[in-house]
Amino acid sequence: MAKYVCKRILFMLPTLLTVIIIVFCIMSIIPGDPGRMELGISATQEQVDKFNEQFGLGRPFPVRMLDYIAGIFTRFDFGVSYRGRQPVMSTIVHKLPITLAVAVFSVIGALLIGVPMGVLAAIRHGRPMEAGVNVLALFLSAIPVFWFGMTLVYVFSITLPLFPTFGAETWRGYVLPVISLAVPGSAGFMRLTRVTMLDVVHQEYIKTARAKGAPEHSVIWKHAFRNAALPLINSAGLMFGSLLGGTVIIEAVFSLPGLGRHIVTAILQRDLPVVMGCTIFLSCVFMVIILAIDISYAGLDPRVRRRFAGNR
Repeated sequence: MAKYVCKRILFMLPTLLTVIIIVFCIMSIIPGDPGRMELGISATQEQVDKFNEQFGLGRPFPVRMLDYIAGIFTRFDFGVSYRGRQPVMSTIVHKLPITLAVAVFSVIGALLIGVPMGVLAAIRHGRPMEAGVNVLALFLSAIPVFWFGMTLVYVFSITLPLFPTFGAETWRGYVLPVISLAVPGSAGFMRLTRVTMLDVVHQEYIKTARAKGAPEHSVIWKHAFRNAALPLINSAGLMFGSLLGGTVIIEAVFSLPGLGRHIVTAILQRDLPVVMGCTIFLSCVFMVIILAIDISYAGLDPRVRRRFAGNR
């Protein structure tokens, strides 16, 4: 197992290096003088030259790229923001907890809603309950997240002043954003759980467990669901990774100062170091999530554990 993890980490390094090079090249070929774009047309040429010199933009492209790569791998330094004159990593550390909290609780909420409904649809296969769950999943998947979020604001913040309309000063500020993402996101887990459970509940070992007199809840959750959960782990991990950088709509609706909104603001302000740093950071996090998903497979599937043992 340890050997497999080490190999995967080593394979991640070339991928990360490729991502850094691609992002750096894309940001560097954007037309325009960075100093002029940042300071505006009213700035003098002397001010523009001073700005470019301050951020090392006058150096040759290969030198700047190698220095940037070295900073990431040796000091975990993603550069300095043009606007705030602060290290990009410090802004990420400041913004990430808000987005992280929304993403974690949204995935948990989607699982808590989608998995039981999907299991219920599978064990009631061919009955009205299955059709009802399928219709519900189709309806939830068609709901626009921003519309659902604004509807929640109107109902639970304006009509019924139970939760704040913006900000994340207390836990109450996270309730509506999490619901806005968890409820539509549960549709995918409903469908996936139903399909995987239908493939499992008719297996021979499930029939054997029932023949031995095992309680039905034990057969469903201990035997069937454990083997059907592997695709759910992958789907939950991918949803979590996408929410880390993709909650910008909900963060805009609820005025949350999270990472997704910070990235969009940096794009609009042409703050290239922030865009590069956040993109590369999220790529690192996504690769770590994929590695964690592969490792978690071993905890649920003995066949995967045996494969890991054979790689030692």
